[in-house]
Amino acid sequence: MATNPPKLKTKIAANERMKNLKETFESKYGESPLFYAFAPGRVNLIGEHIDYCGYSVLPMAIEQNILTAVSLNDSGKIQLANANPKYKDFSVSCSEEIAIDRDDPQWYYYFLCGVKGIQEKFGLNNLAGMSCVVDGTIPPSSGLSSSSALVCCSGLVTMEANQKSLSKVALAEICAKSERYIGTEGGGMDQSISFLAEAGTAKLIEFQPLRATDVKLPDGAVFVISNCCVEMNKAASSHYNIRVVECRIATKMLAQARGVDSSRLLKLAHVQMELKASLEEMLALVAEVLHPEPYSREEICKVLGITSEQFSTELLSANTQDMTQFKLHQRAKHVYGEAARVLQFKSVCDSEPTDATRLLGELMNQSHASCRDLYECSCPELDQLVDICLKSGAVGSRLTGAGWGGCAVSMVPSKKVESFLQAVREEYYLPDPRRAAMEKQSLFVSKPGGGAAIFLEE
Repeated sequence: MATNPPKLKTKIAANERMKNLKETFESKYGESPLFYAFAPGRVNLIGEHIDYCGYSVLPMAIEQNILTAVSLNDSGKIQLANANPKYKDFSVSCSEEIAIDRDDPQWYYYFLCGVKGIQEKFGLNNLAGMSCVVDGTIPPSSGLSSSSALVCCSGLVTMEANQKSLSKVALAEICAKSERYIGTEGGGMDQSISFLAEAGTAKLIEFQPLRATDVKLPDGAVFVISNCCVEMNKAASSHYNIRVVECRIATKMLAQARGVDSSRLLKLAHVQMELKASLEEMLALVAEVLHPEPYSREEICKVLGITSEQFSTELLSANTQDMTQFKLHQRAKHVYGEAARVLQFKSVCDSEPTDATRLLGELMNQSHASCRDLYECSCPELDQLVDICLKSGAVGSRLTGAGWGGCAVSMVPSKKVESFLQAVREEYYLPDPRRAAMEKQSLFVSKPGGGAAIFLEE
């Protein structure tokens, strides 16, 4: 695999979308783009909400992506426009500190996260002036990583415009870190697959150090994505960060119970490494140490021997300060169980047993049940959609992405795809006028796509 994102020459006139983007750019800025950059969205096949706990995940890039046309300017500004007129223009000075408003997560603030990440990496006091038009085909707030793809595309654009060079791994790490400026405490899966993806293969993404391993998906089955049409913006709600905080507290409580210094431990994977325990042993420890009833702040402070003030500053994030109840048993049980399912999923793909499709489907179904019941990150519409997908011929179906809305991913035998799509269409989308209007971009077969790249016009 090439170390740096590829630079590819392409005939813009032969690509309808790029041709339209070029025309939009020219009518907006009165000149042609110098280059284009794209970063794909992703679907996570298994391994939900465990990347920020230090565990491996198993996503693949999808064909839907963020595409940006760029030229350099000498105005001393970064000018941002969106091909979709519902998103307003924005410009920012290249010489001022970039401010990102966490309380108002507009599309351009995600772009500025990527800019800021590259600026800080290279200590650039004066960024190159850029004129950009952004075009996206990833449905927003759908759990397919539209926001992270925008951050990644922006990081790639800023690197190229400022004549810098970084590896895919370095870019992924910078963009994962810089997306936190918008307030989301993500773990790095979305940015990693956006840069490290390769067409035709899913990837096992491991962290510390970041690396990606090919996972050959079984022949005879395809993955179908279906959007439940409930939007969830991670940065605009606290659901996501609440789970991050609960896992952080569970980490400290488990370490404390086994006499391990918890002051430097922040992730559930760290406790496992310290104890040199298996995932099964960690699940047993959760059952032994953490009670299923929600914990209060007072109980956690007493066990950890910290003050209420330390609890707020050291364990909570900005948008979780009002939390009073914490479900530590359920969250930790999900994380260790899901981490084990990821390894089992890869093992089945590697060994290619005759019943691989059935085994993978079962793991996906177990994952959804855990997300629904233990992590409580599903919603009634997603649960209904997953049930319909299973009834319509999927061997496995689960929510994908952060949850609380967004998409399900289903594993469907190749010979049943057409009947599956028709059944889901009739059962979930057509009875509801709003869903019916969104159906064409909400229900589709996805193949593993390639990672982020720069395009130059031939």
